[in-house]
Amino acid sequence: MKKIIKAIIKIIFASLIFLSVIFGVYIKEGYDMYKIAISKNPIPMMIKEIEQKDNYTKIDDVPKIYIDAVIAAEDHRFYEHKGVDVLSIIRAILTNIKNTELIEGGSTISQQICKNVYFTQERKLERKFAEIFAAIELEKYCNKDKILELYFNTSFYGNGYYTLSEASRGYFNKEAIELTPYEATMIAGIPNAPSIYNPVNSLKLAKQRQNQVLIAMVTHGYINKEEKEKILNENIDLSKFEKGRTVVRLSKLHGLSF
Repeated sequence: MKKIIKAIIKIIFASLIFLSVIFGVYIKEGYDMYKIAISKNPIPMMIKEIEQKDNYTKIDDVPKIYIDAVIAAEDHRFYEHKGVDVLSIIRAILTNIKNTELIEGGSTISQQICKNVYFTQERKLERKFAEIFAAIELEKYCNKDKILELYFNTSFYGNGYYTLSEASRGYFNKEAIELTPYEATMIAGIPNAPSIYNPVNSLKLAKQRQNQVLIAMVTHGYINKEEKEKILNENIDLSKFEKGRTVVRLSKLHGLSF
């Protein structure tokens, strides 16, 4: 029995060493990717370039309901971390192991900005580590309000819209500050998977994603259940979206952002 226990311990120890070496390689590659990216376009320069975009949306022109929706759905510990949420990463790792594929990435809002600006959308570990290093760097230059503002102007909202102002005008023919709670929570869900969750492609999937956003808002204390139902029962004319295209199976709805 003792020999079996020793053998098991040796196997576990050897496995941990092997995994440490593998992760060490990915971390090194990710760090190199990050250094190359910011050497070509340093963080302060990147911020200025974003601020110069057409239809740039300032945080003062964004309704609070939209800000709350984004934080609840994308990064509910946003005000507690410095760019990286270790608990979310651990949860994502466990989910990926359970499903034997890369479904979740545990990315914070800062990581998503860096992914959108500096890196590709490929689901690779070295890219994940690169965005982690970049997110930590980004938060050295920006307060939380600025981070949110950058997110509103670097996310893709589908149909050629790359800022919140563009999405607000394109989908609902109004400025971002004028969005109703229903409209705001629907748009807040789009960047998770823009080609799937925008109401032009599929109003049904856009509504399902919106419901996920609202559930997150209830879970994290931004609204209560009664307020959630009130938002869903808003009198909104969605007739122009009713001929949208359903582009994926419903079983693939959750956790598409990595």
